[in-house]
Amino acid sequence: MSANLKRIFFLLCVFVIFFVSVTLLKNWQMGGDFKSLISEFLSSKVKKSSETFTPRTKPTLNLSDVEILSRLNQEYAKLTQAVVPSVVSIDTAGVRTEQLVDLFGRARIRSYPTQGQGSGVIVSEEGHIITNHHVIAGQQQIRITLHGGKTYSATLIGEDPLLDIAVIKIDSNDKFTPLKFGDSSLVEVGQLVFAIGNPFGLGETVTQGIISAKERSLSDNQRDLFQTDAAINPGNSGGPLVNLTGEIIGINVAIFSVDKDKPSFQGVGFSIPSNEVREALEQIIERGKPVRGFLGVRMRDLDPAVRHELNYDGQGGSAVYVVTPDSPAELAGLKPGDVILKYNDENITSTRQLISLVQRSKINEIVKIQIWRQGERVNLEATIRESISILSSQGAPTSQDGDINLGLLNTVGIKVRNLSGIEARRGFGGVVATAITPNSLASDLILPGDLIIALNHSQISNSNEFYVQLAASVPLQETILHLIREGQPLRMILPKL
Repeated sequence: MSANLKRIFFLLCVFVIFFVSVTLLKNWQMGGDFKSLISEFLSSKVKKSSETFTPRTKPTLNLSDVEILSRLNQEYAKLTQAVVPSVVSIDTAGVRTEQLVDLFGRARIRSYPTQGQGSGVIVSEEGHIITNHHVIAGQQQIRITLHGGKTYSATLIGEDPLLDIAVIKIDSNDKFTPLKFGDSSLVEVGQLVFAIGNPFGLGETVTQGIISAKERSLSDNQRDLFQTDAAINPGNSGGPLVNLTGEIIGINVAIFSVDKDKPSFQGVGFSIPSNEVREALEQIIERGKPVRGFLGVRMRDLDPAVRHELNYDGQGGSAVYVVTPDSPAELAGLKPGDVILKYNDENITSTRQLISLVQRSKINEIVKIQIWRQGERVNLEATIRESISILSSQGAPTSQDGDINLGLLNTVGIKVRNLSGIEARRGFGGVVATAITPNSLASDLILPGDLIIALNHSQISNSNEFYVQLAASVPLQETILHLIREGQPLRMILPKL
């Protein structure tokens, strides 16, 4: 045997001895002995026999034993199959601006692309879709995906930021399958409902629950919402809440979540009642914009100070603070210091309730108003006018065709214009202040040339949206304006009127 072979044989023997030694040591440390190691080694060489396995071949119960549950299961599936084809997923894309400041204090604007997701429901054969305004707000591209996976581009038809509703239309001449609106006034607490949408971008998802409560409020603008325990998650916004016959009784709009940065379903979701959605849809289809009633009063809740000032000790009501000149309220005979007790025979309990009733009144409707005035009850009648302004091409409110509350806007004292094409292409968003009325609410806060990008943390896309949100906010609360002045971000607070 050559010297090389002897070395290889010697190394192999050393390896085998070392391997066996280590194996015996580990076996001993684990409580075994040499005999158990040998038996385990031999048993691994012997092929084990197959295990006996007898699965159950019949269900625990027959369908006849759970007949009601079986029928309910089939009906749930039938309802889902009928509704889901009318629900769409919405993907949006746009450009958002951000201000950056370098180490030398120099500011510049950076633009970056944004993407969003939401849901919607087809409400006409022509392809009109209802969704939430916040799903498409500020987005330049809207793309929808149908149940079968087919995609289309879509065009914005009109929007109602205060109700958080938008109407878009599929860019196609095809016929589509719409869902019917139900009557939300017939909805009862406890009834079964289904929420359909596109949570987290996963695609069509159906959840089942009940109406937990009615007339819930998230803000001064969103009142009388349905509360449901049907699971609603980010991405469900704009999807329908349907009843057992597949009718739309609400549009899912928000959830309650403890973690505001990472919202998730906590068993409390909210939907806009279908009657309000249908009314906004009809107005947008007919006129391209929502229409709200205008009475022309600024109101105050009856806190102890107001009660003492008016010497009023009655129950309920809302105090008139200012009456707009030449408004329906002035023509009806309302005066500062009056307390509105009833509106169309409905008892008034708060200013928010009264504003909601006025906004929902039809244009040219004659409404009955009962007031308290210096200890006496007086009955008046007012003819409701339209509250939304007609804007000139520069974005300034005019007094043509259905006056808005121009007195209110003049009191605030801000005139704005839409962005020019060059400004918009540079990635800016918002409106530009053009003039400030002397001695007005905004005279010491806003300057001409300020870029107003958001109002109450909600992004502003045009002057019409700015005036509508401003007029809705200042009578009720402090109004926060986010703006950029000479490259610096600022936040100004307009006091409540």
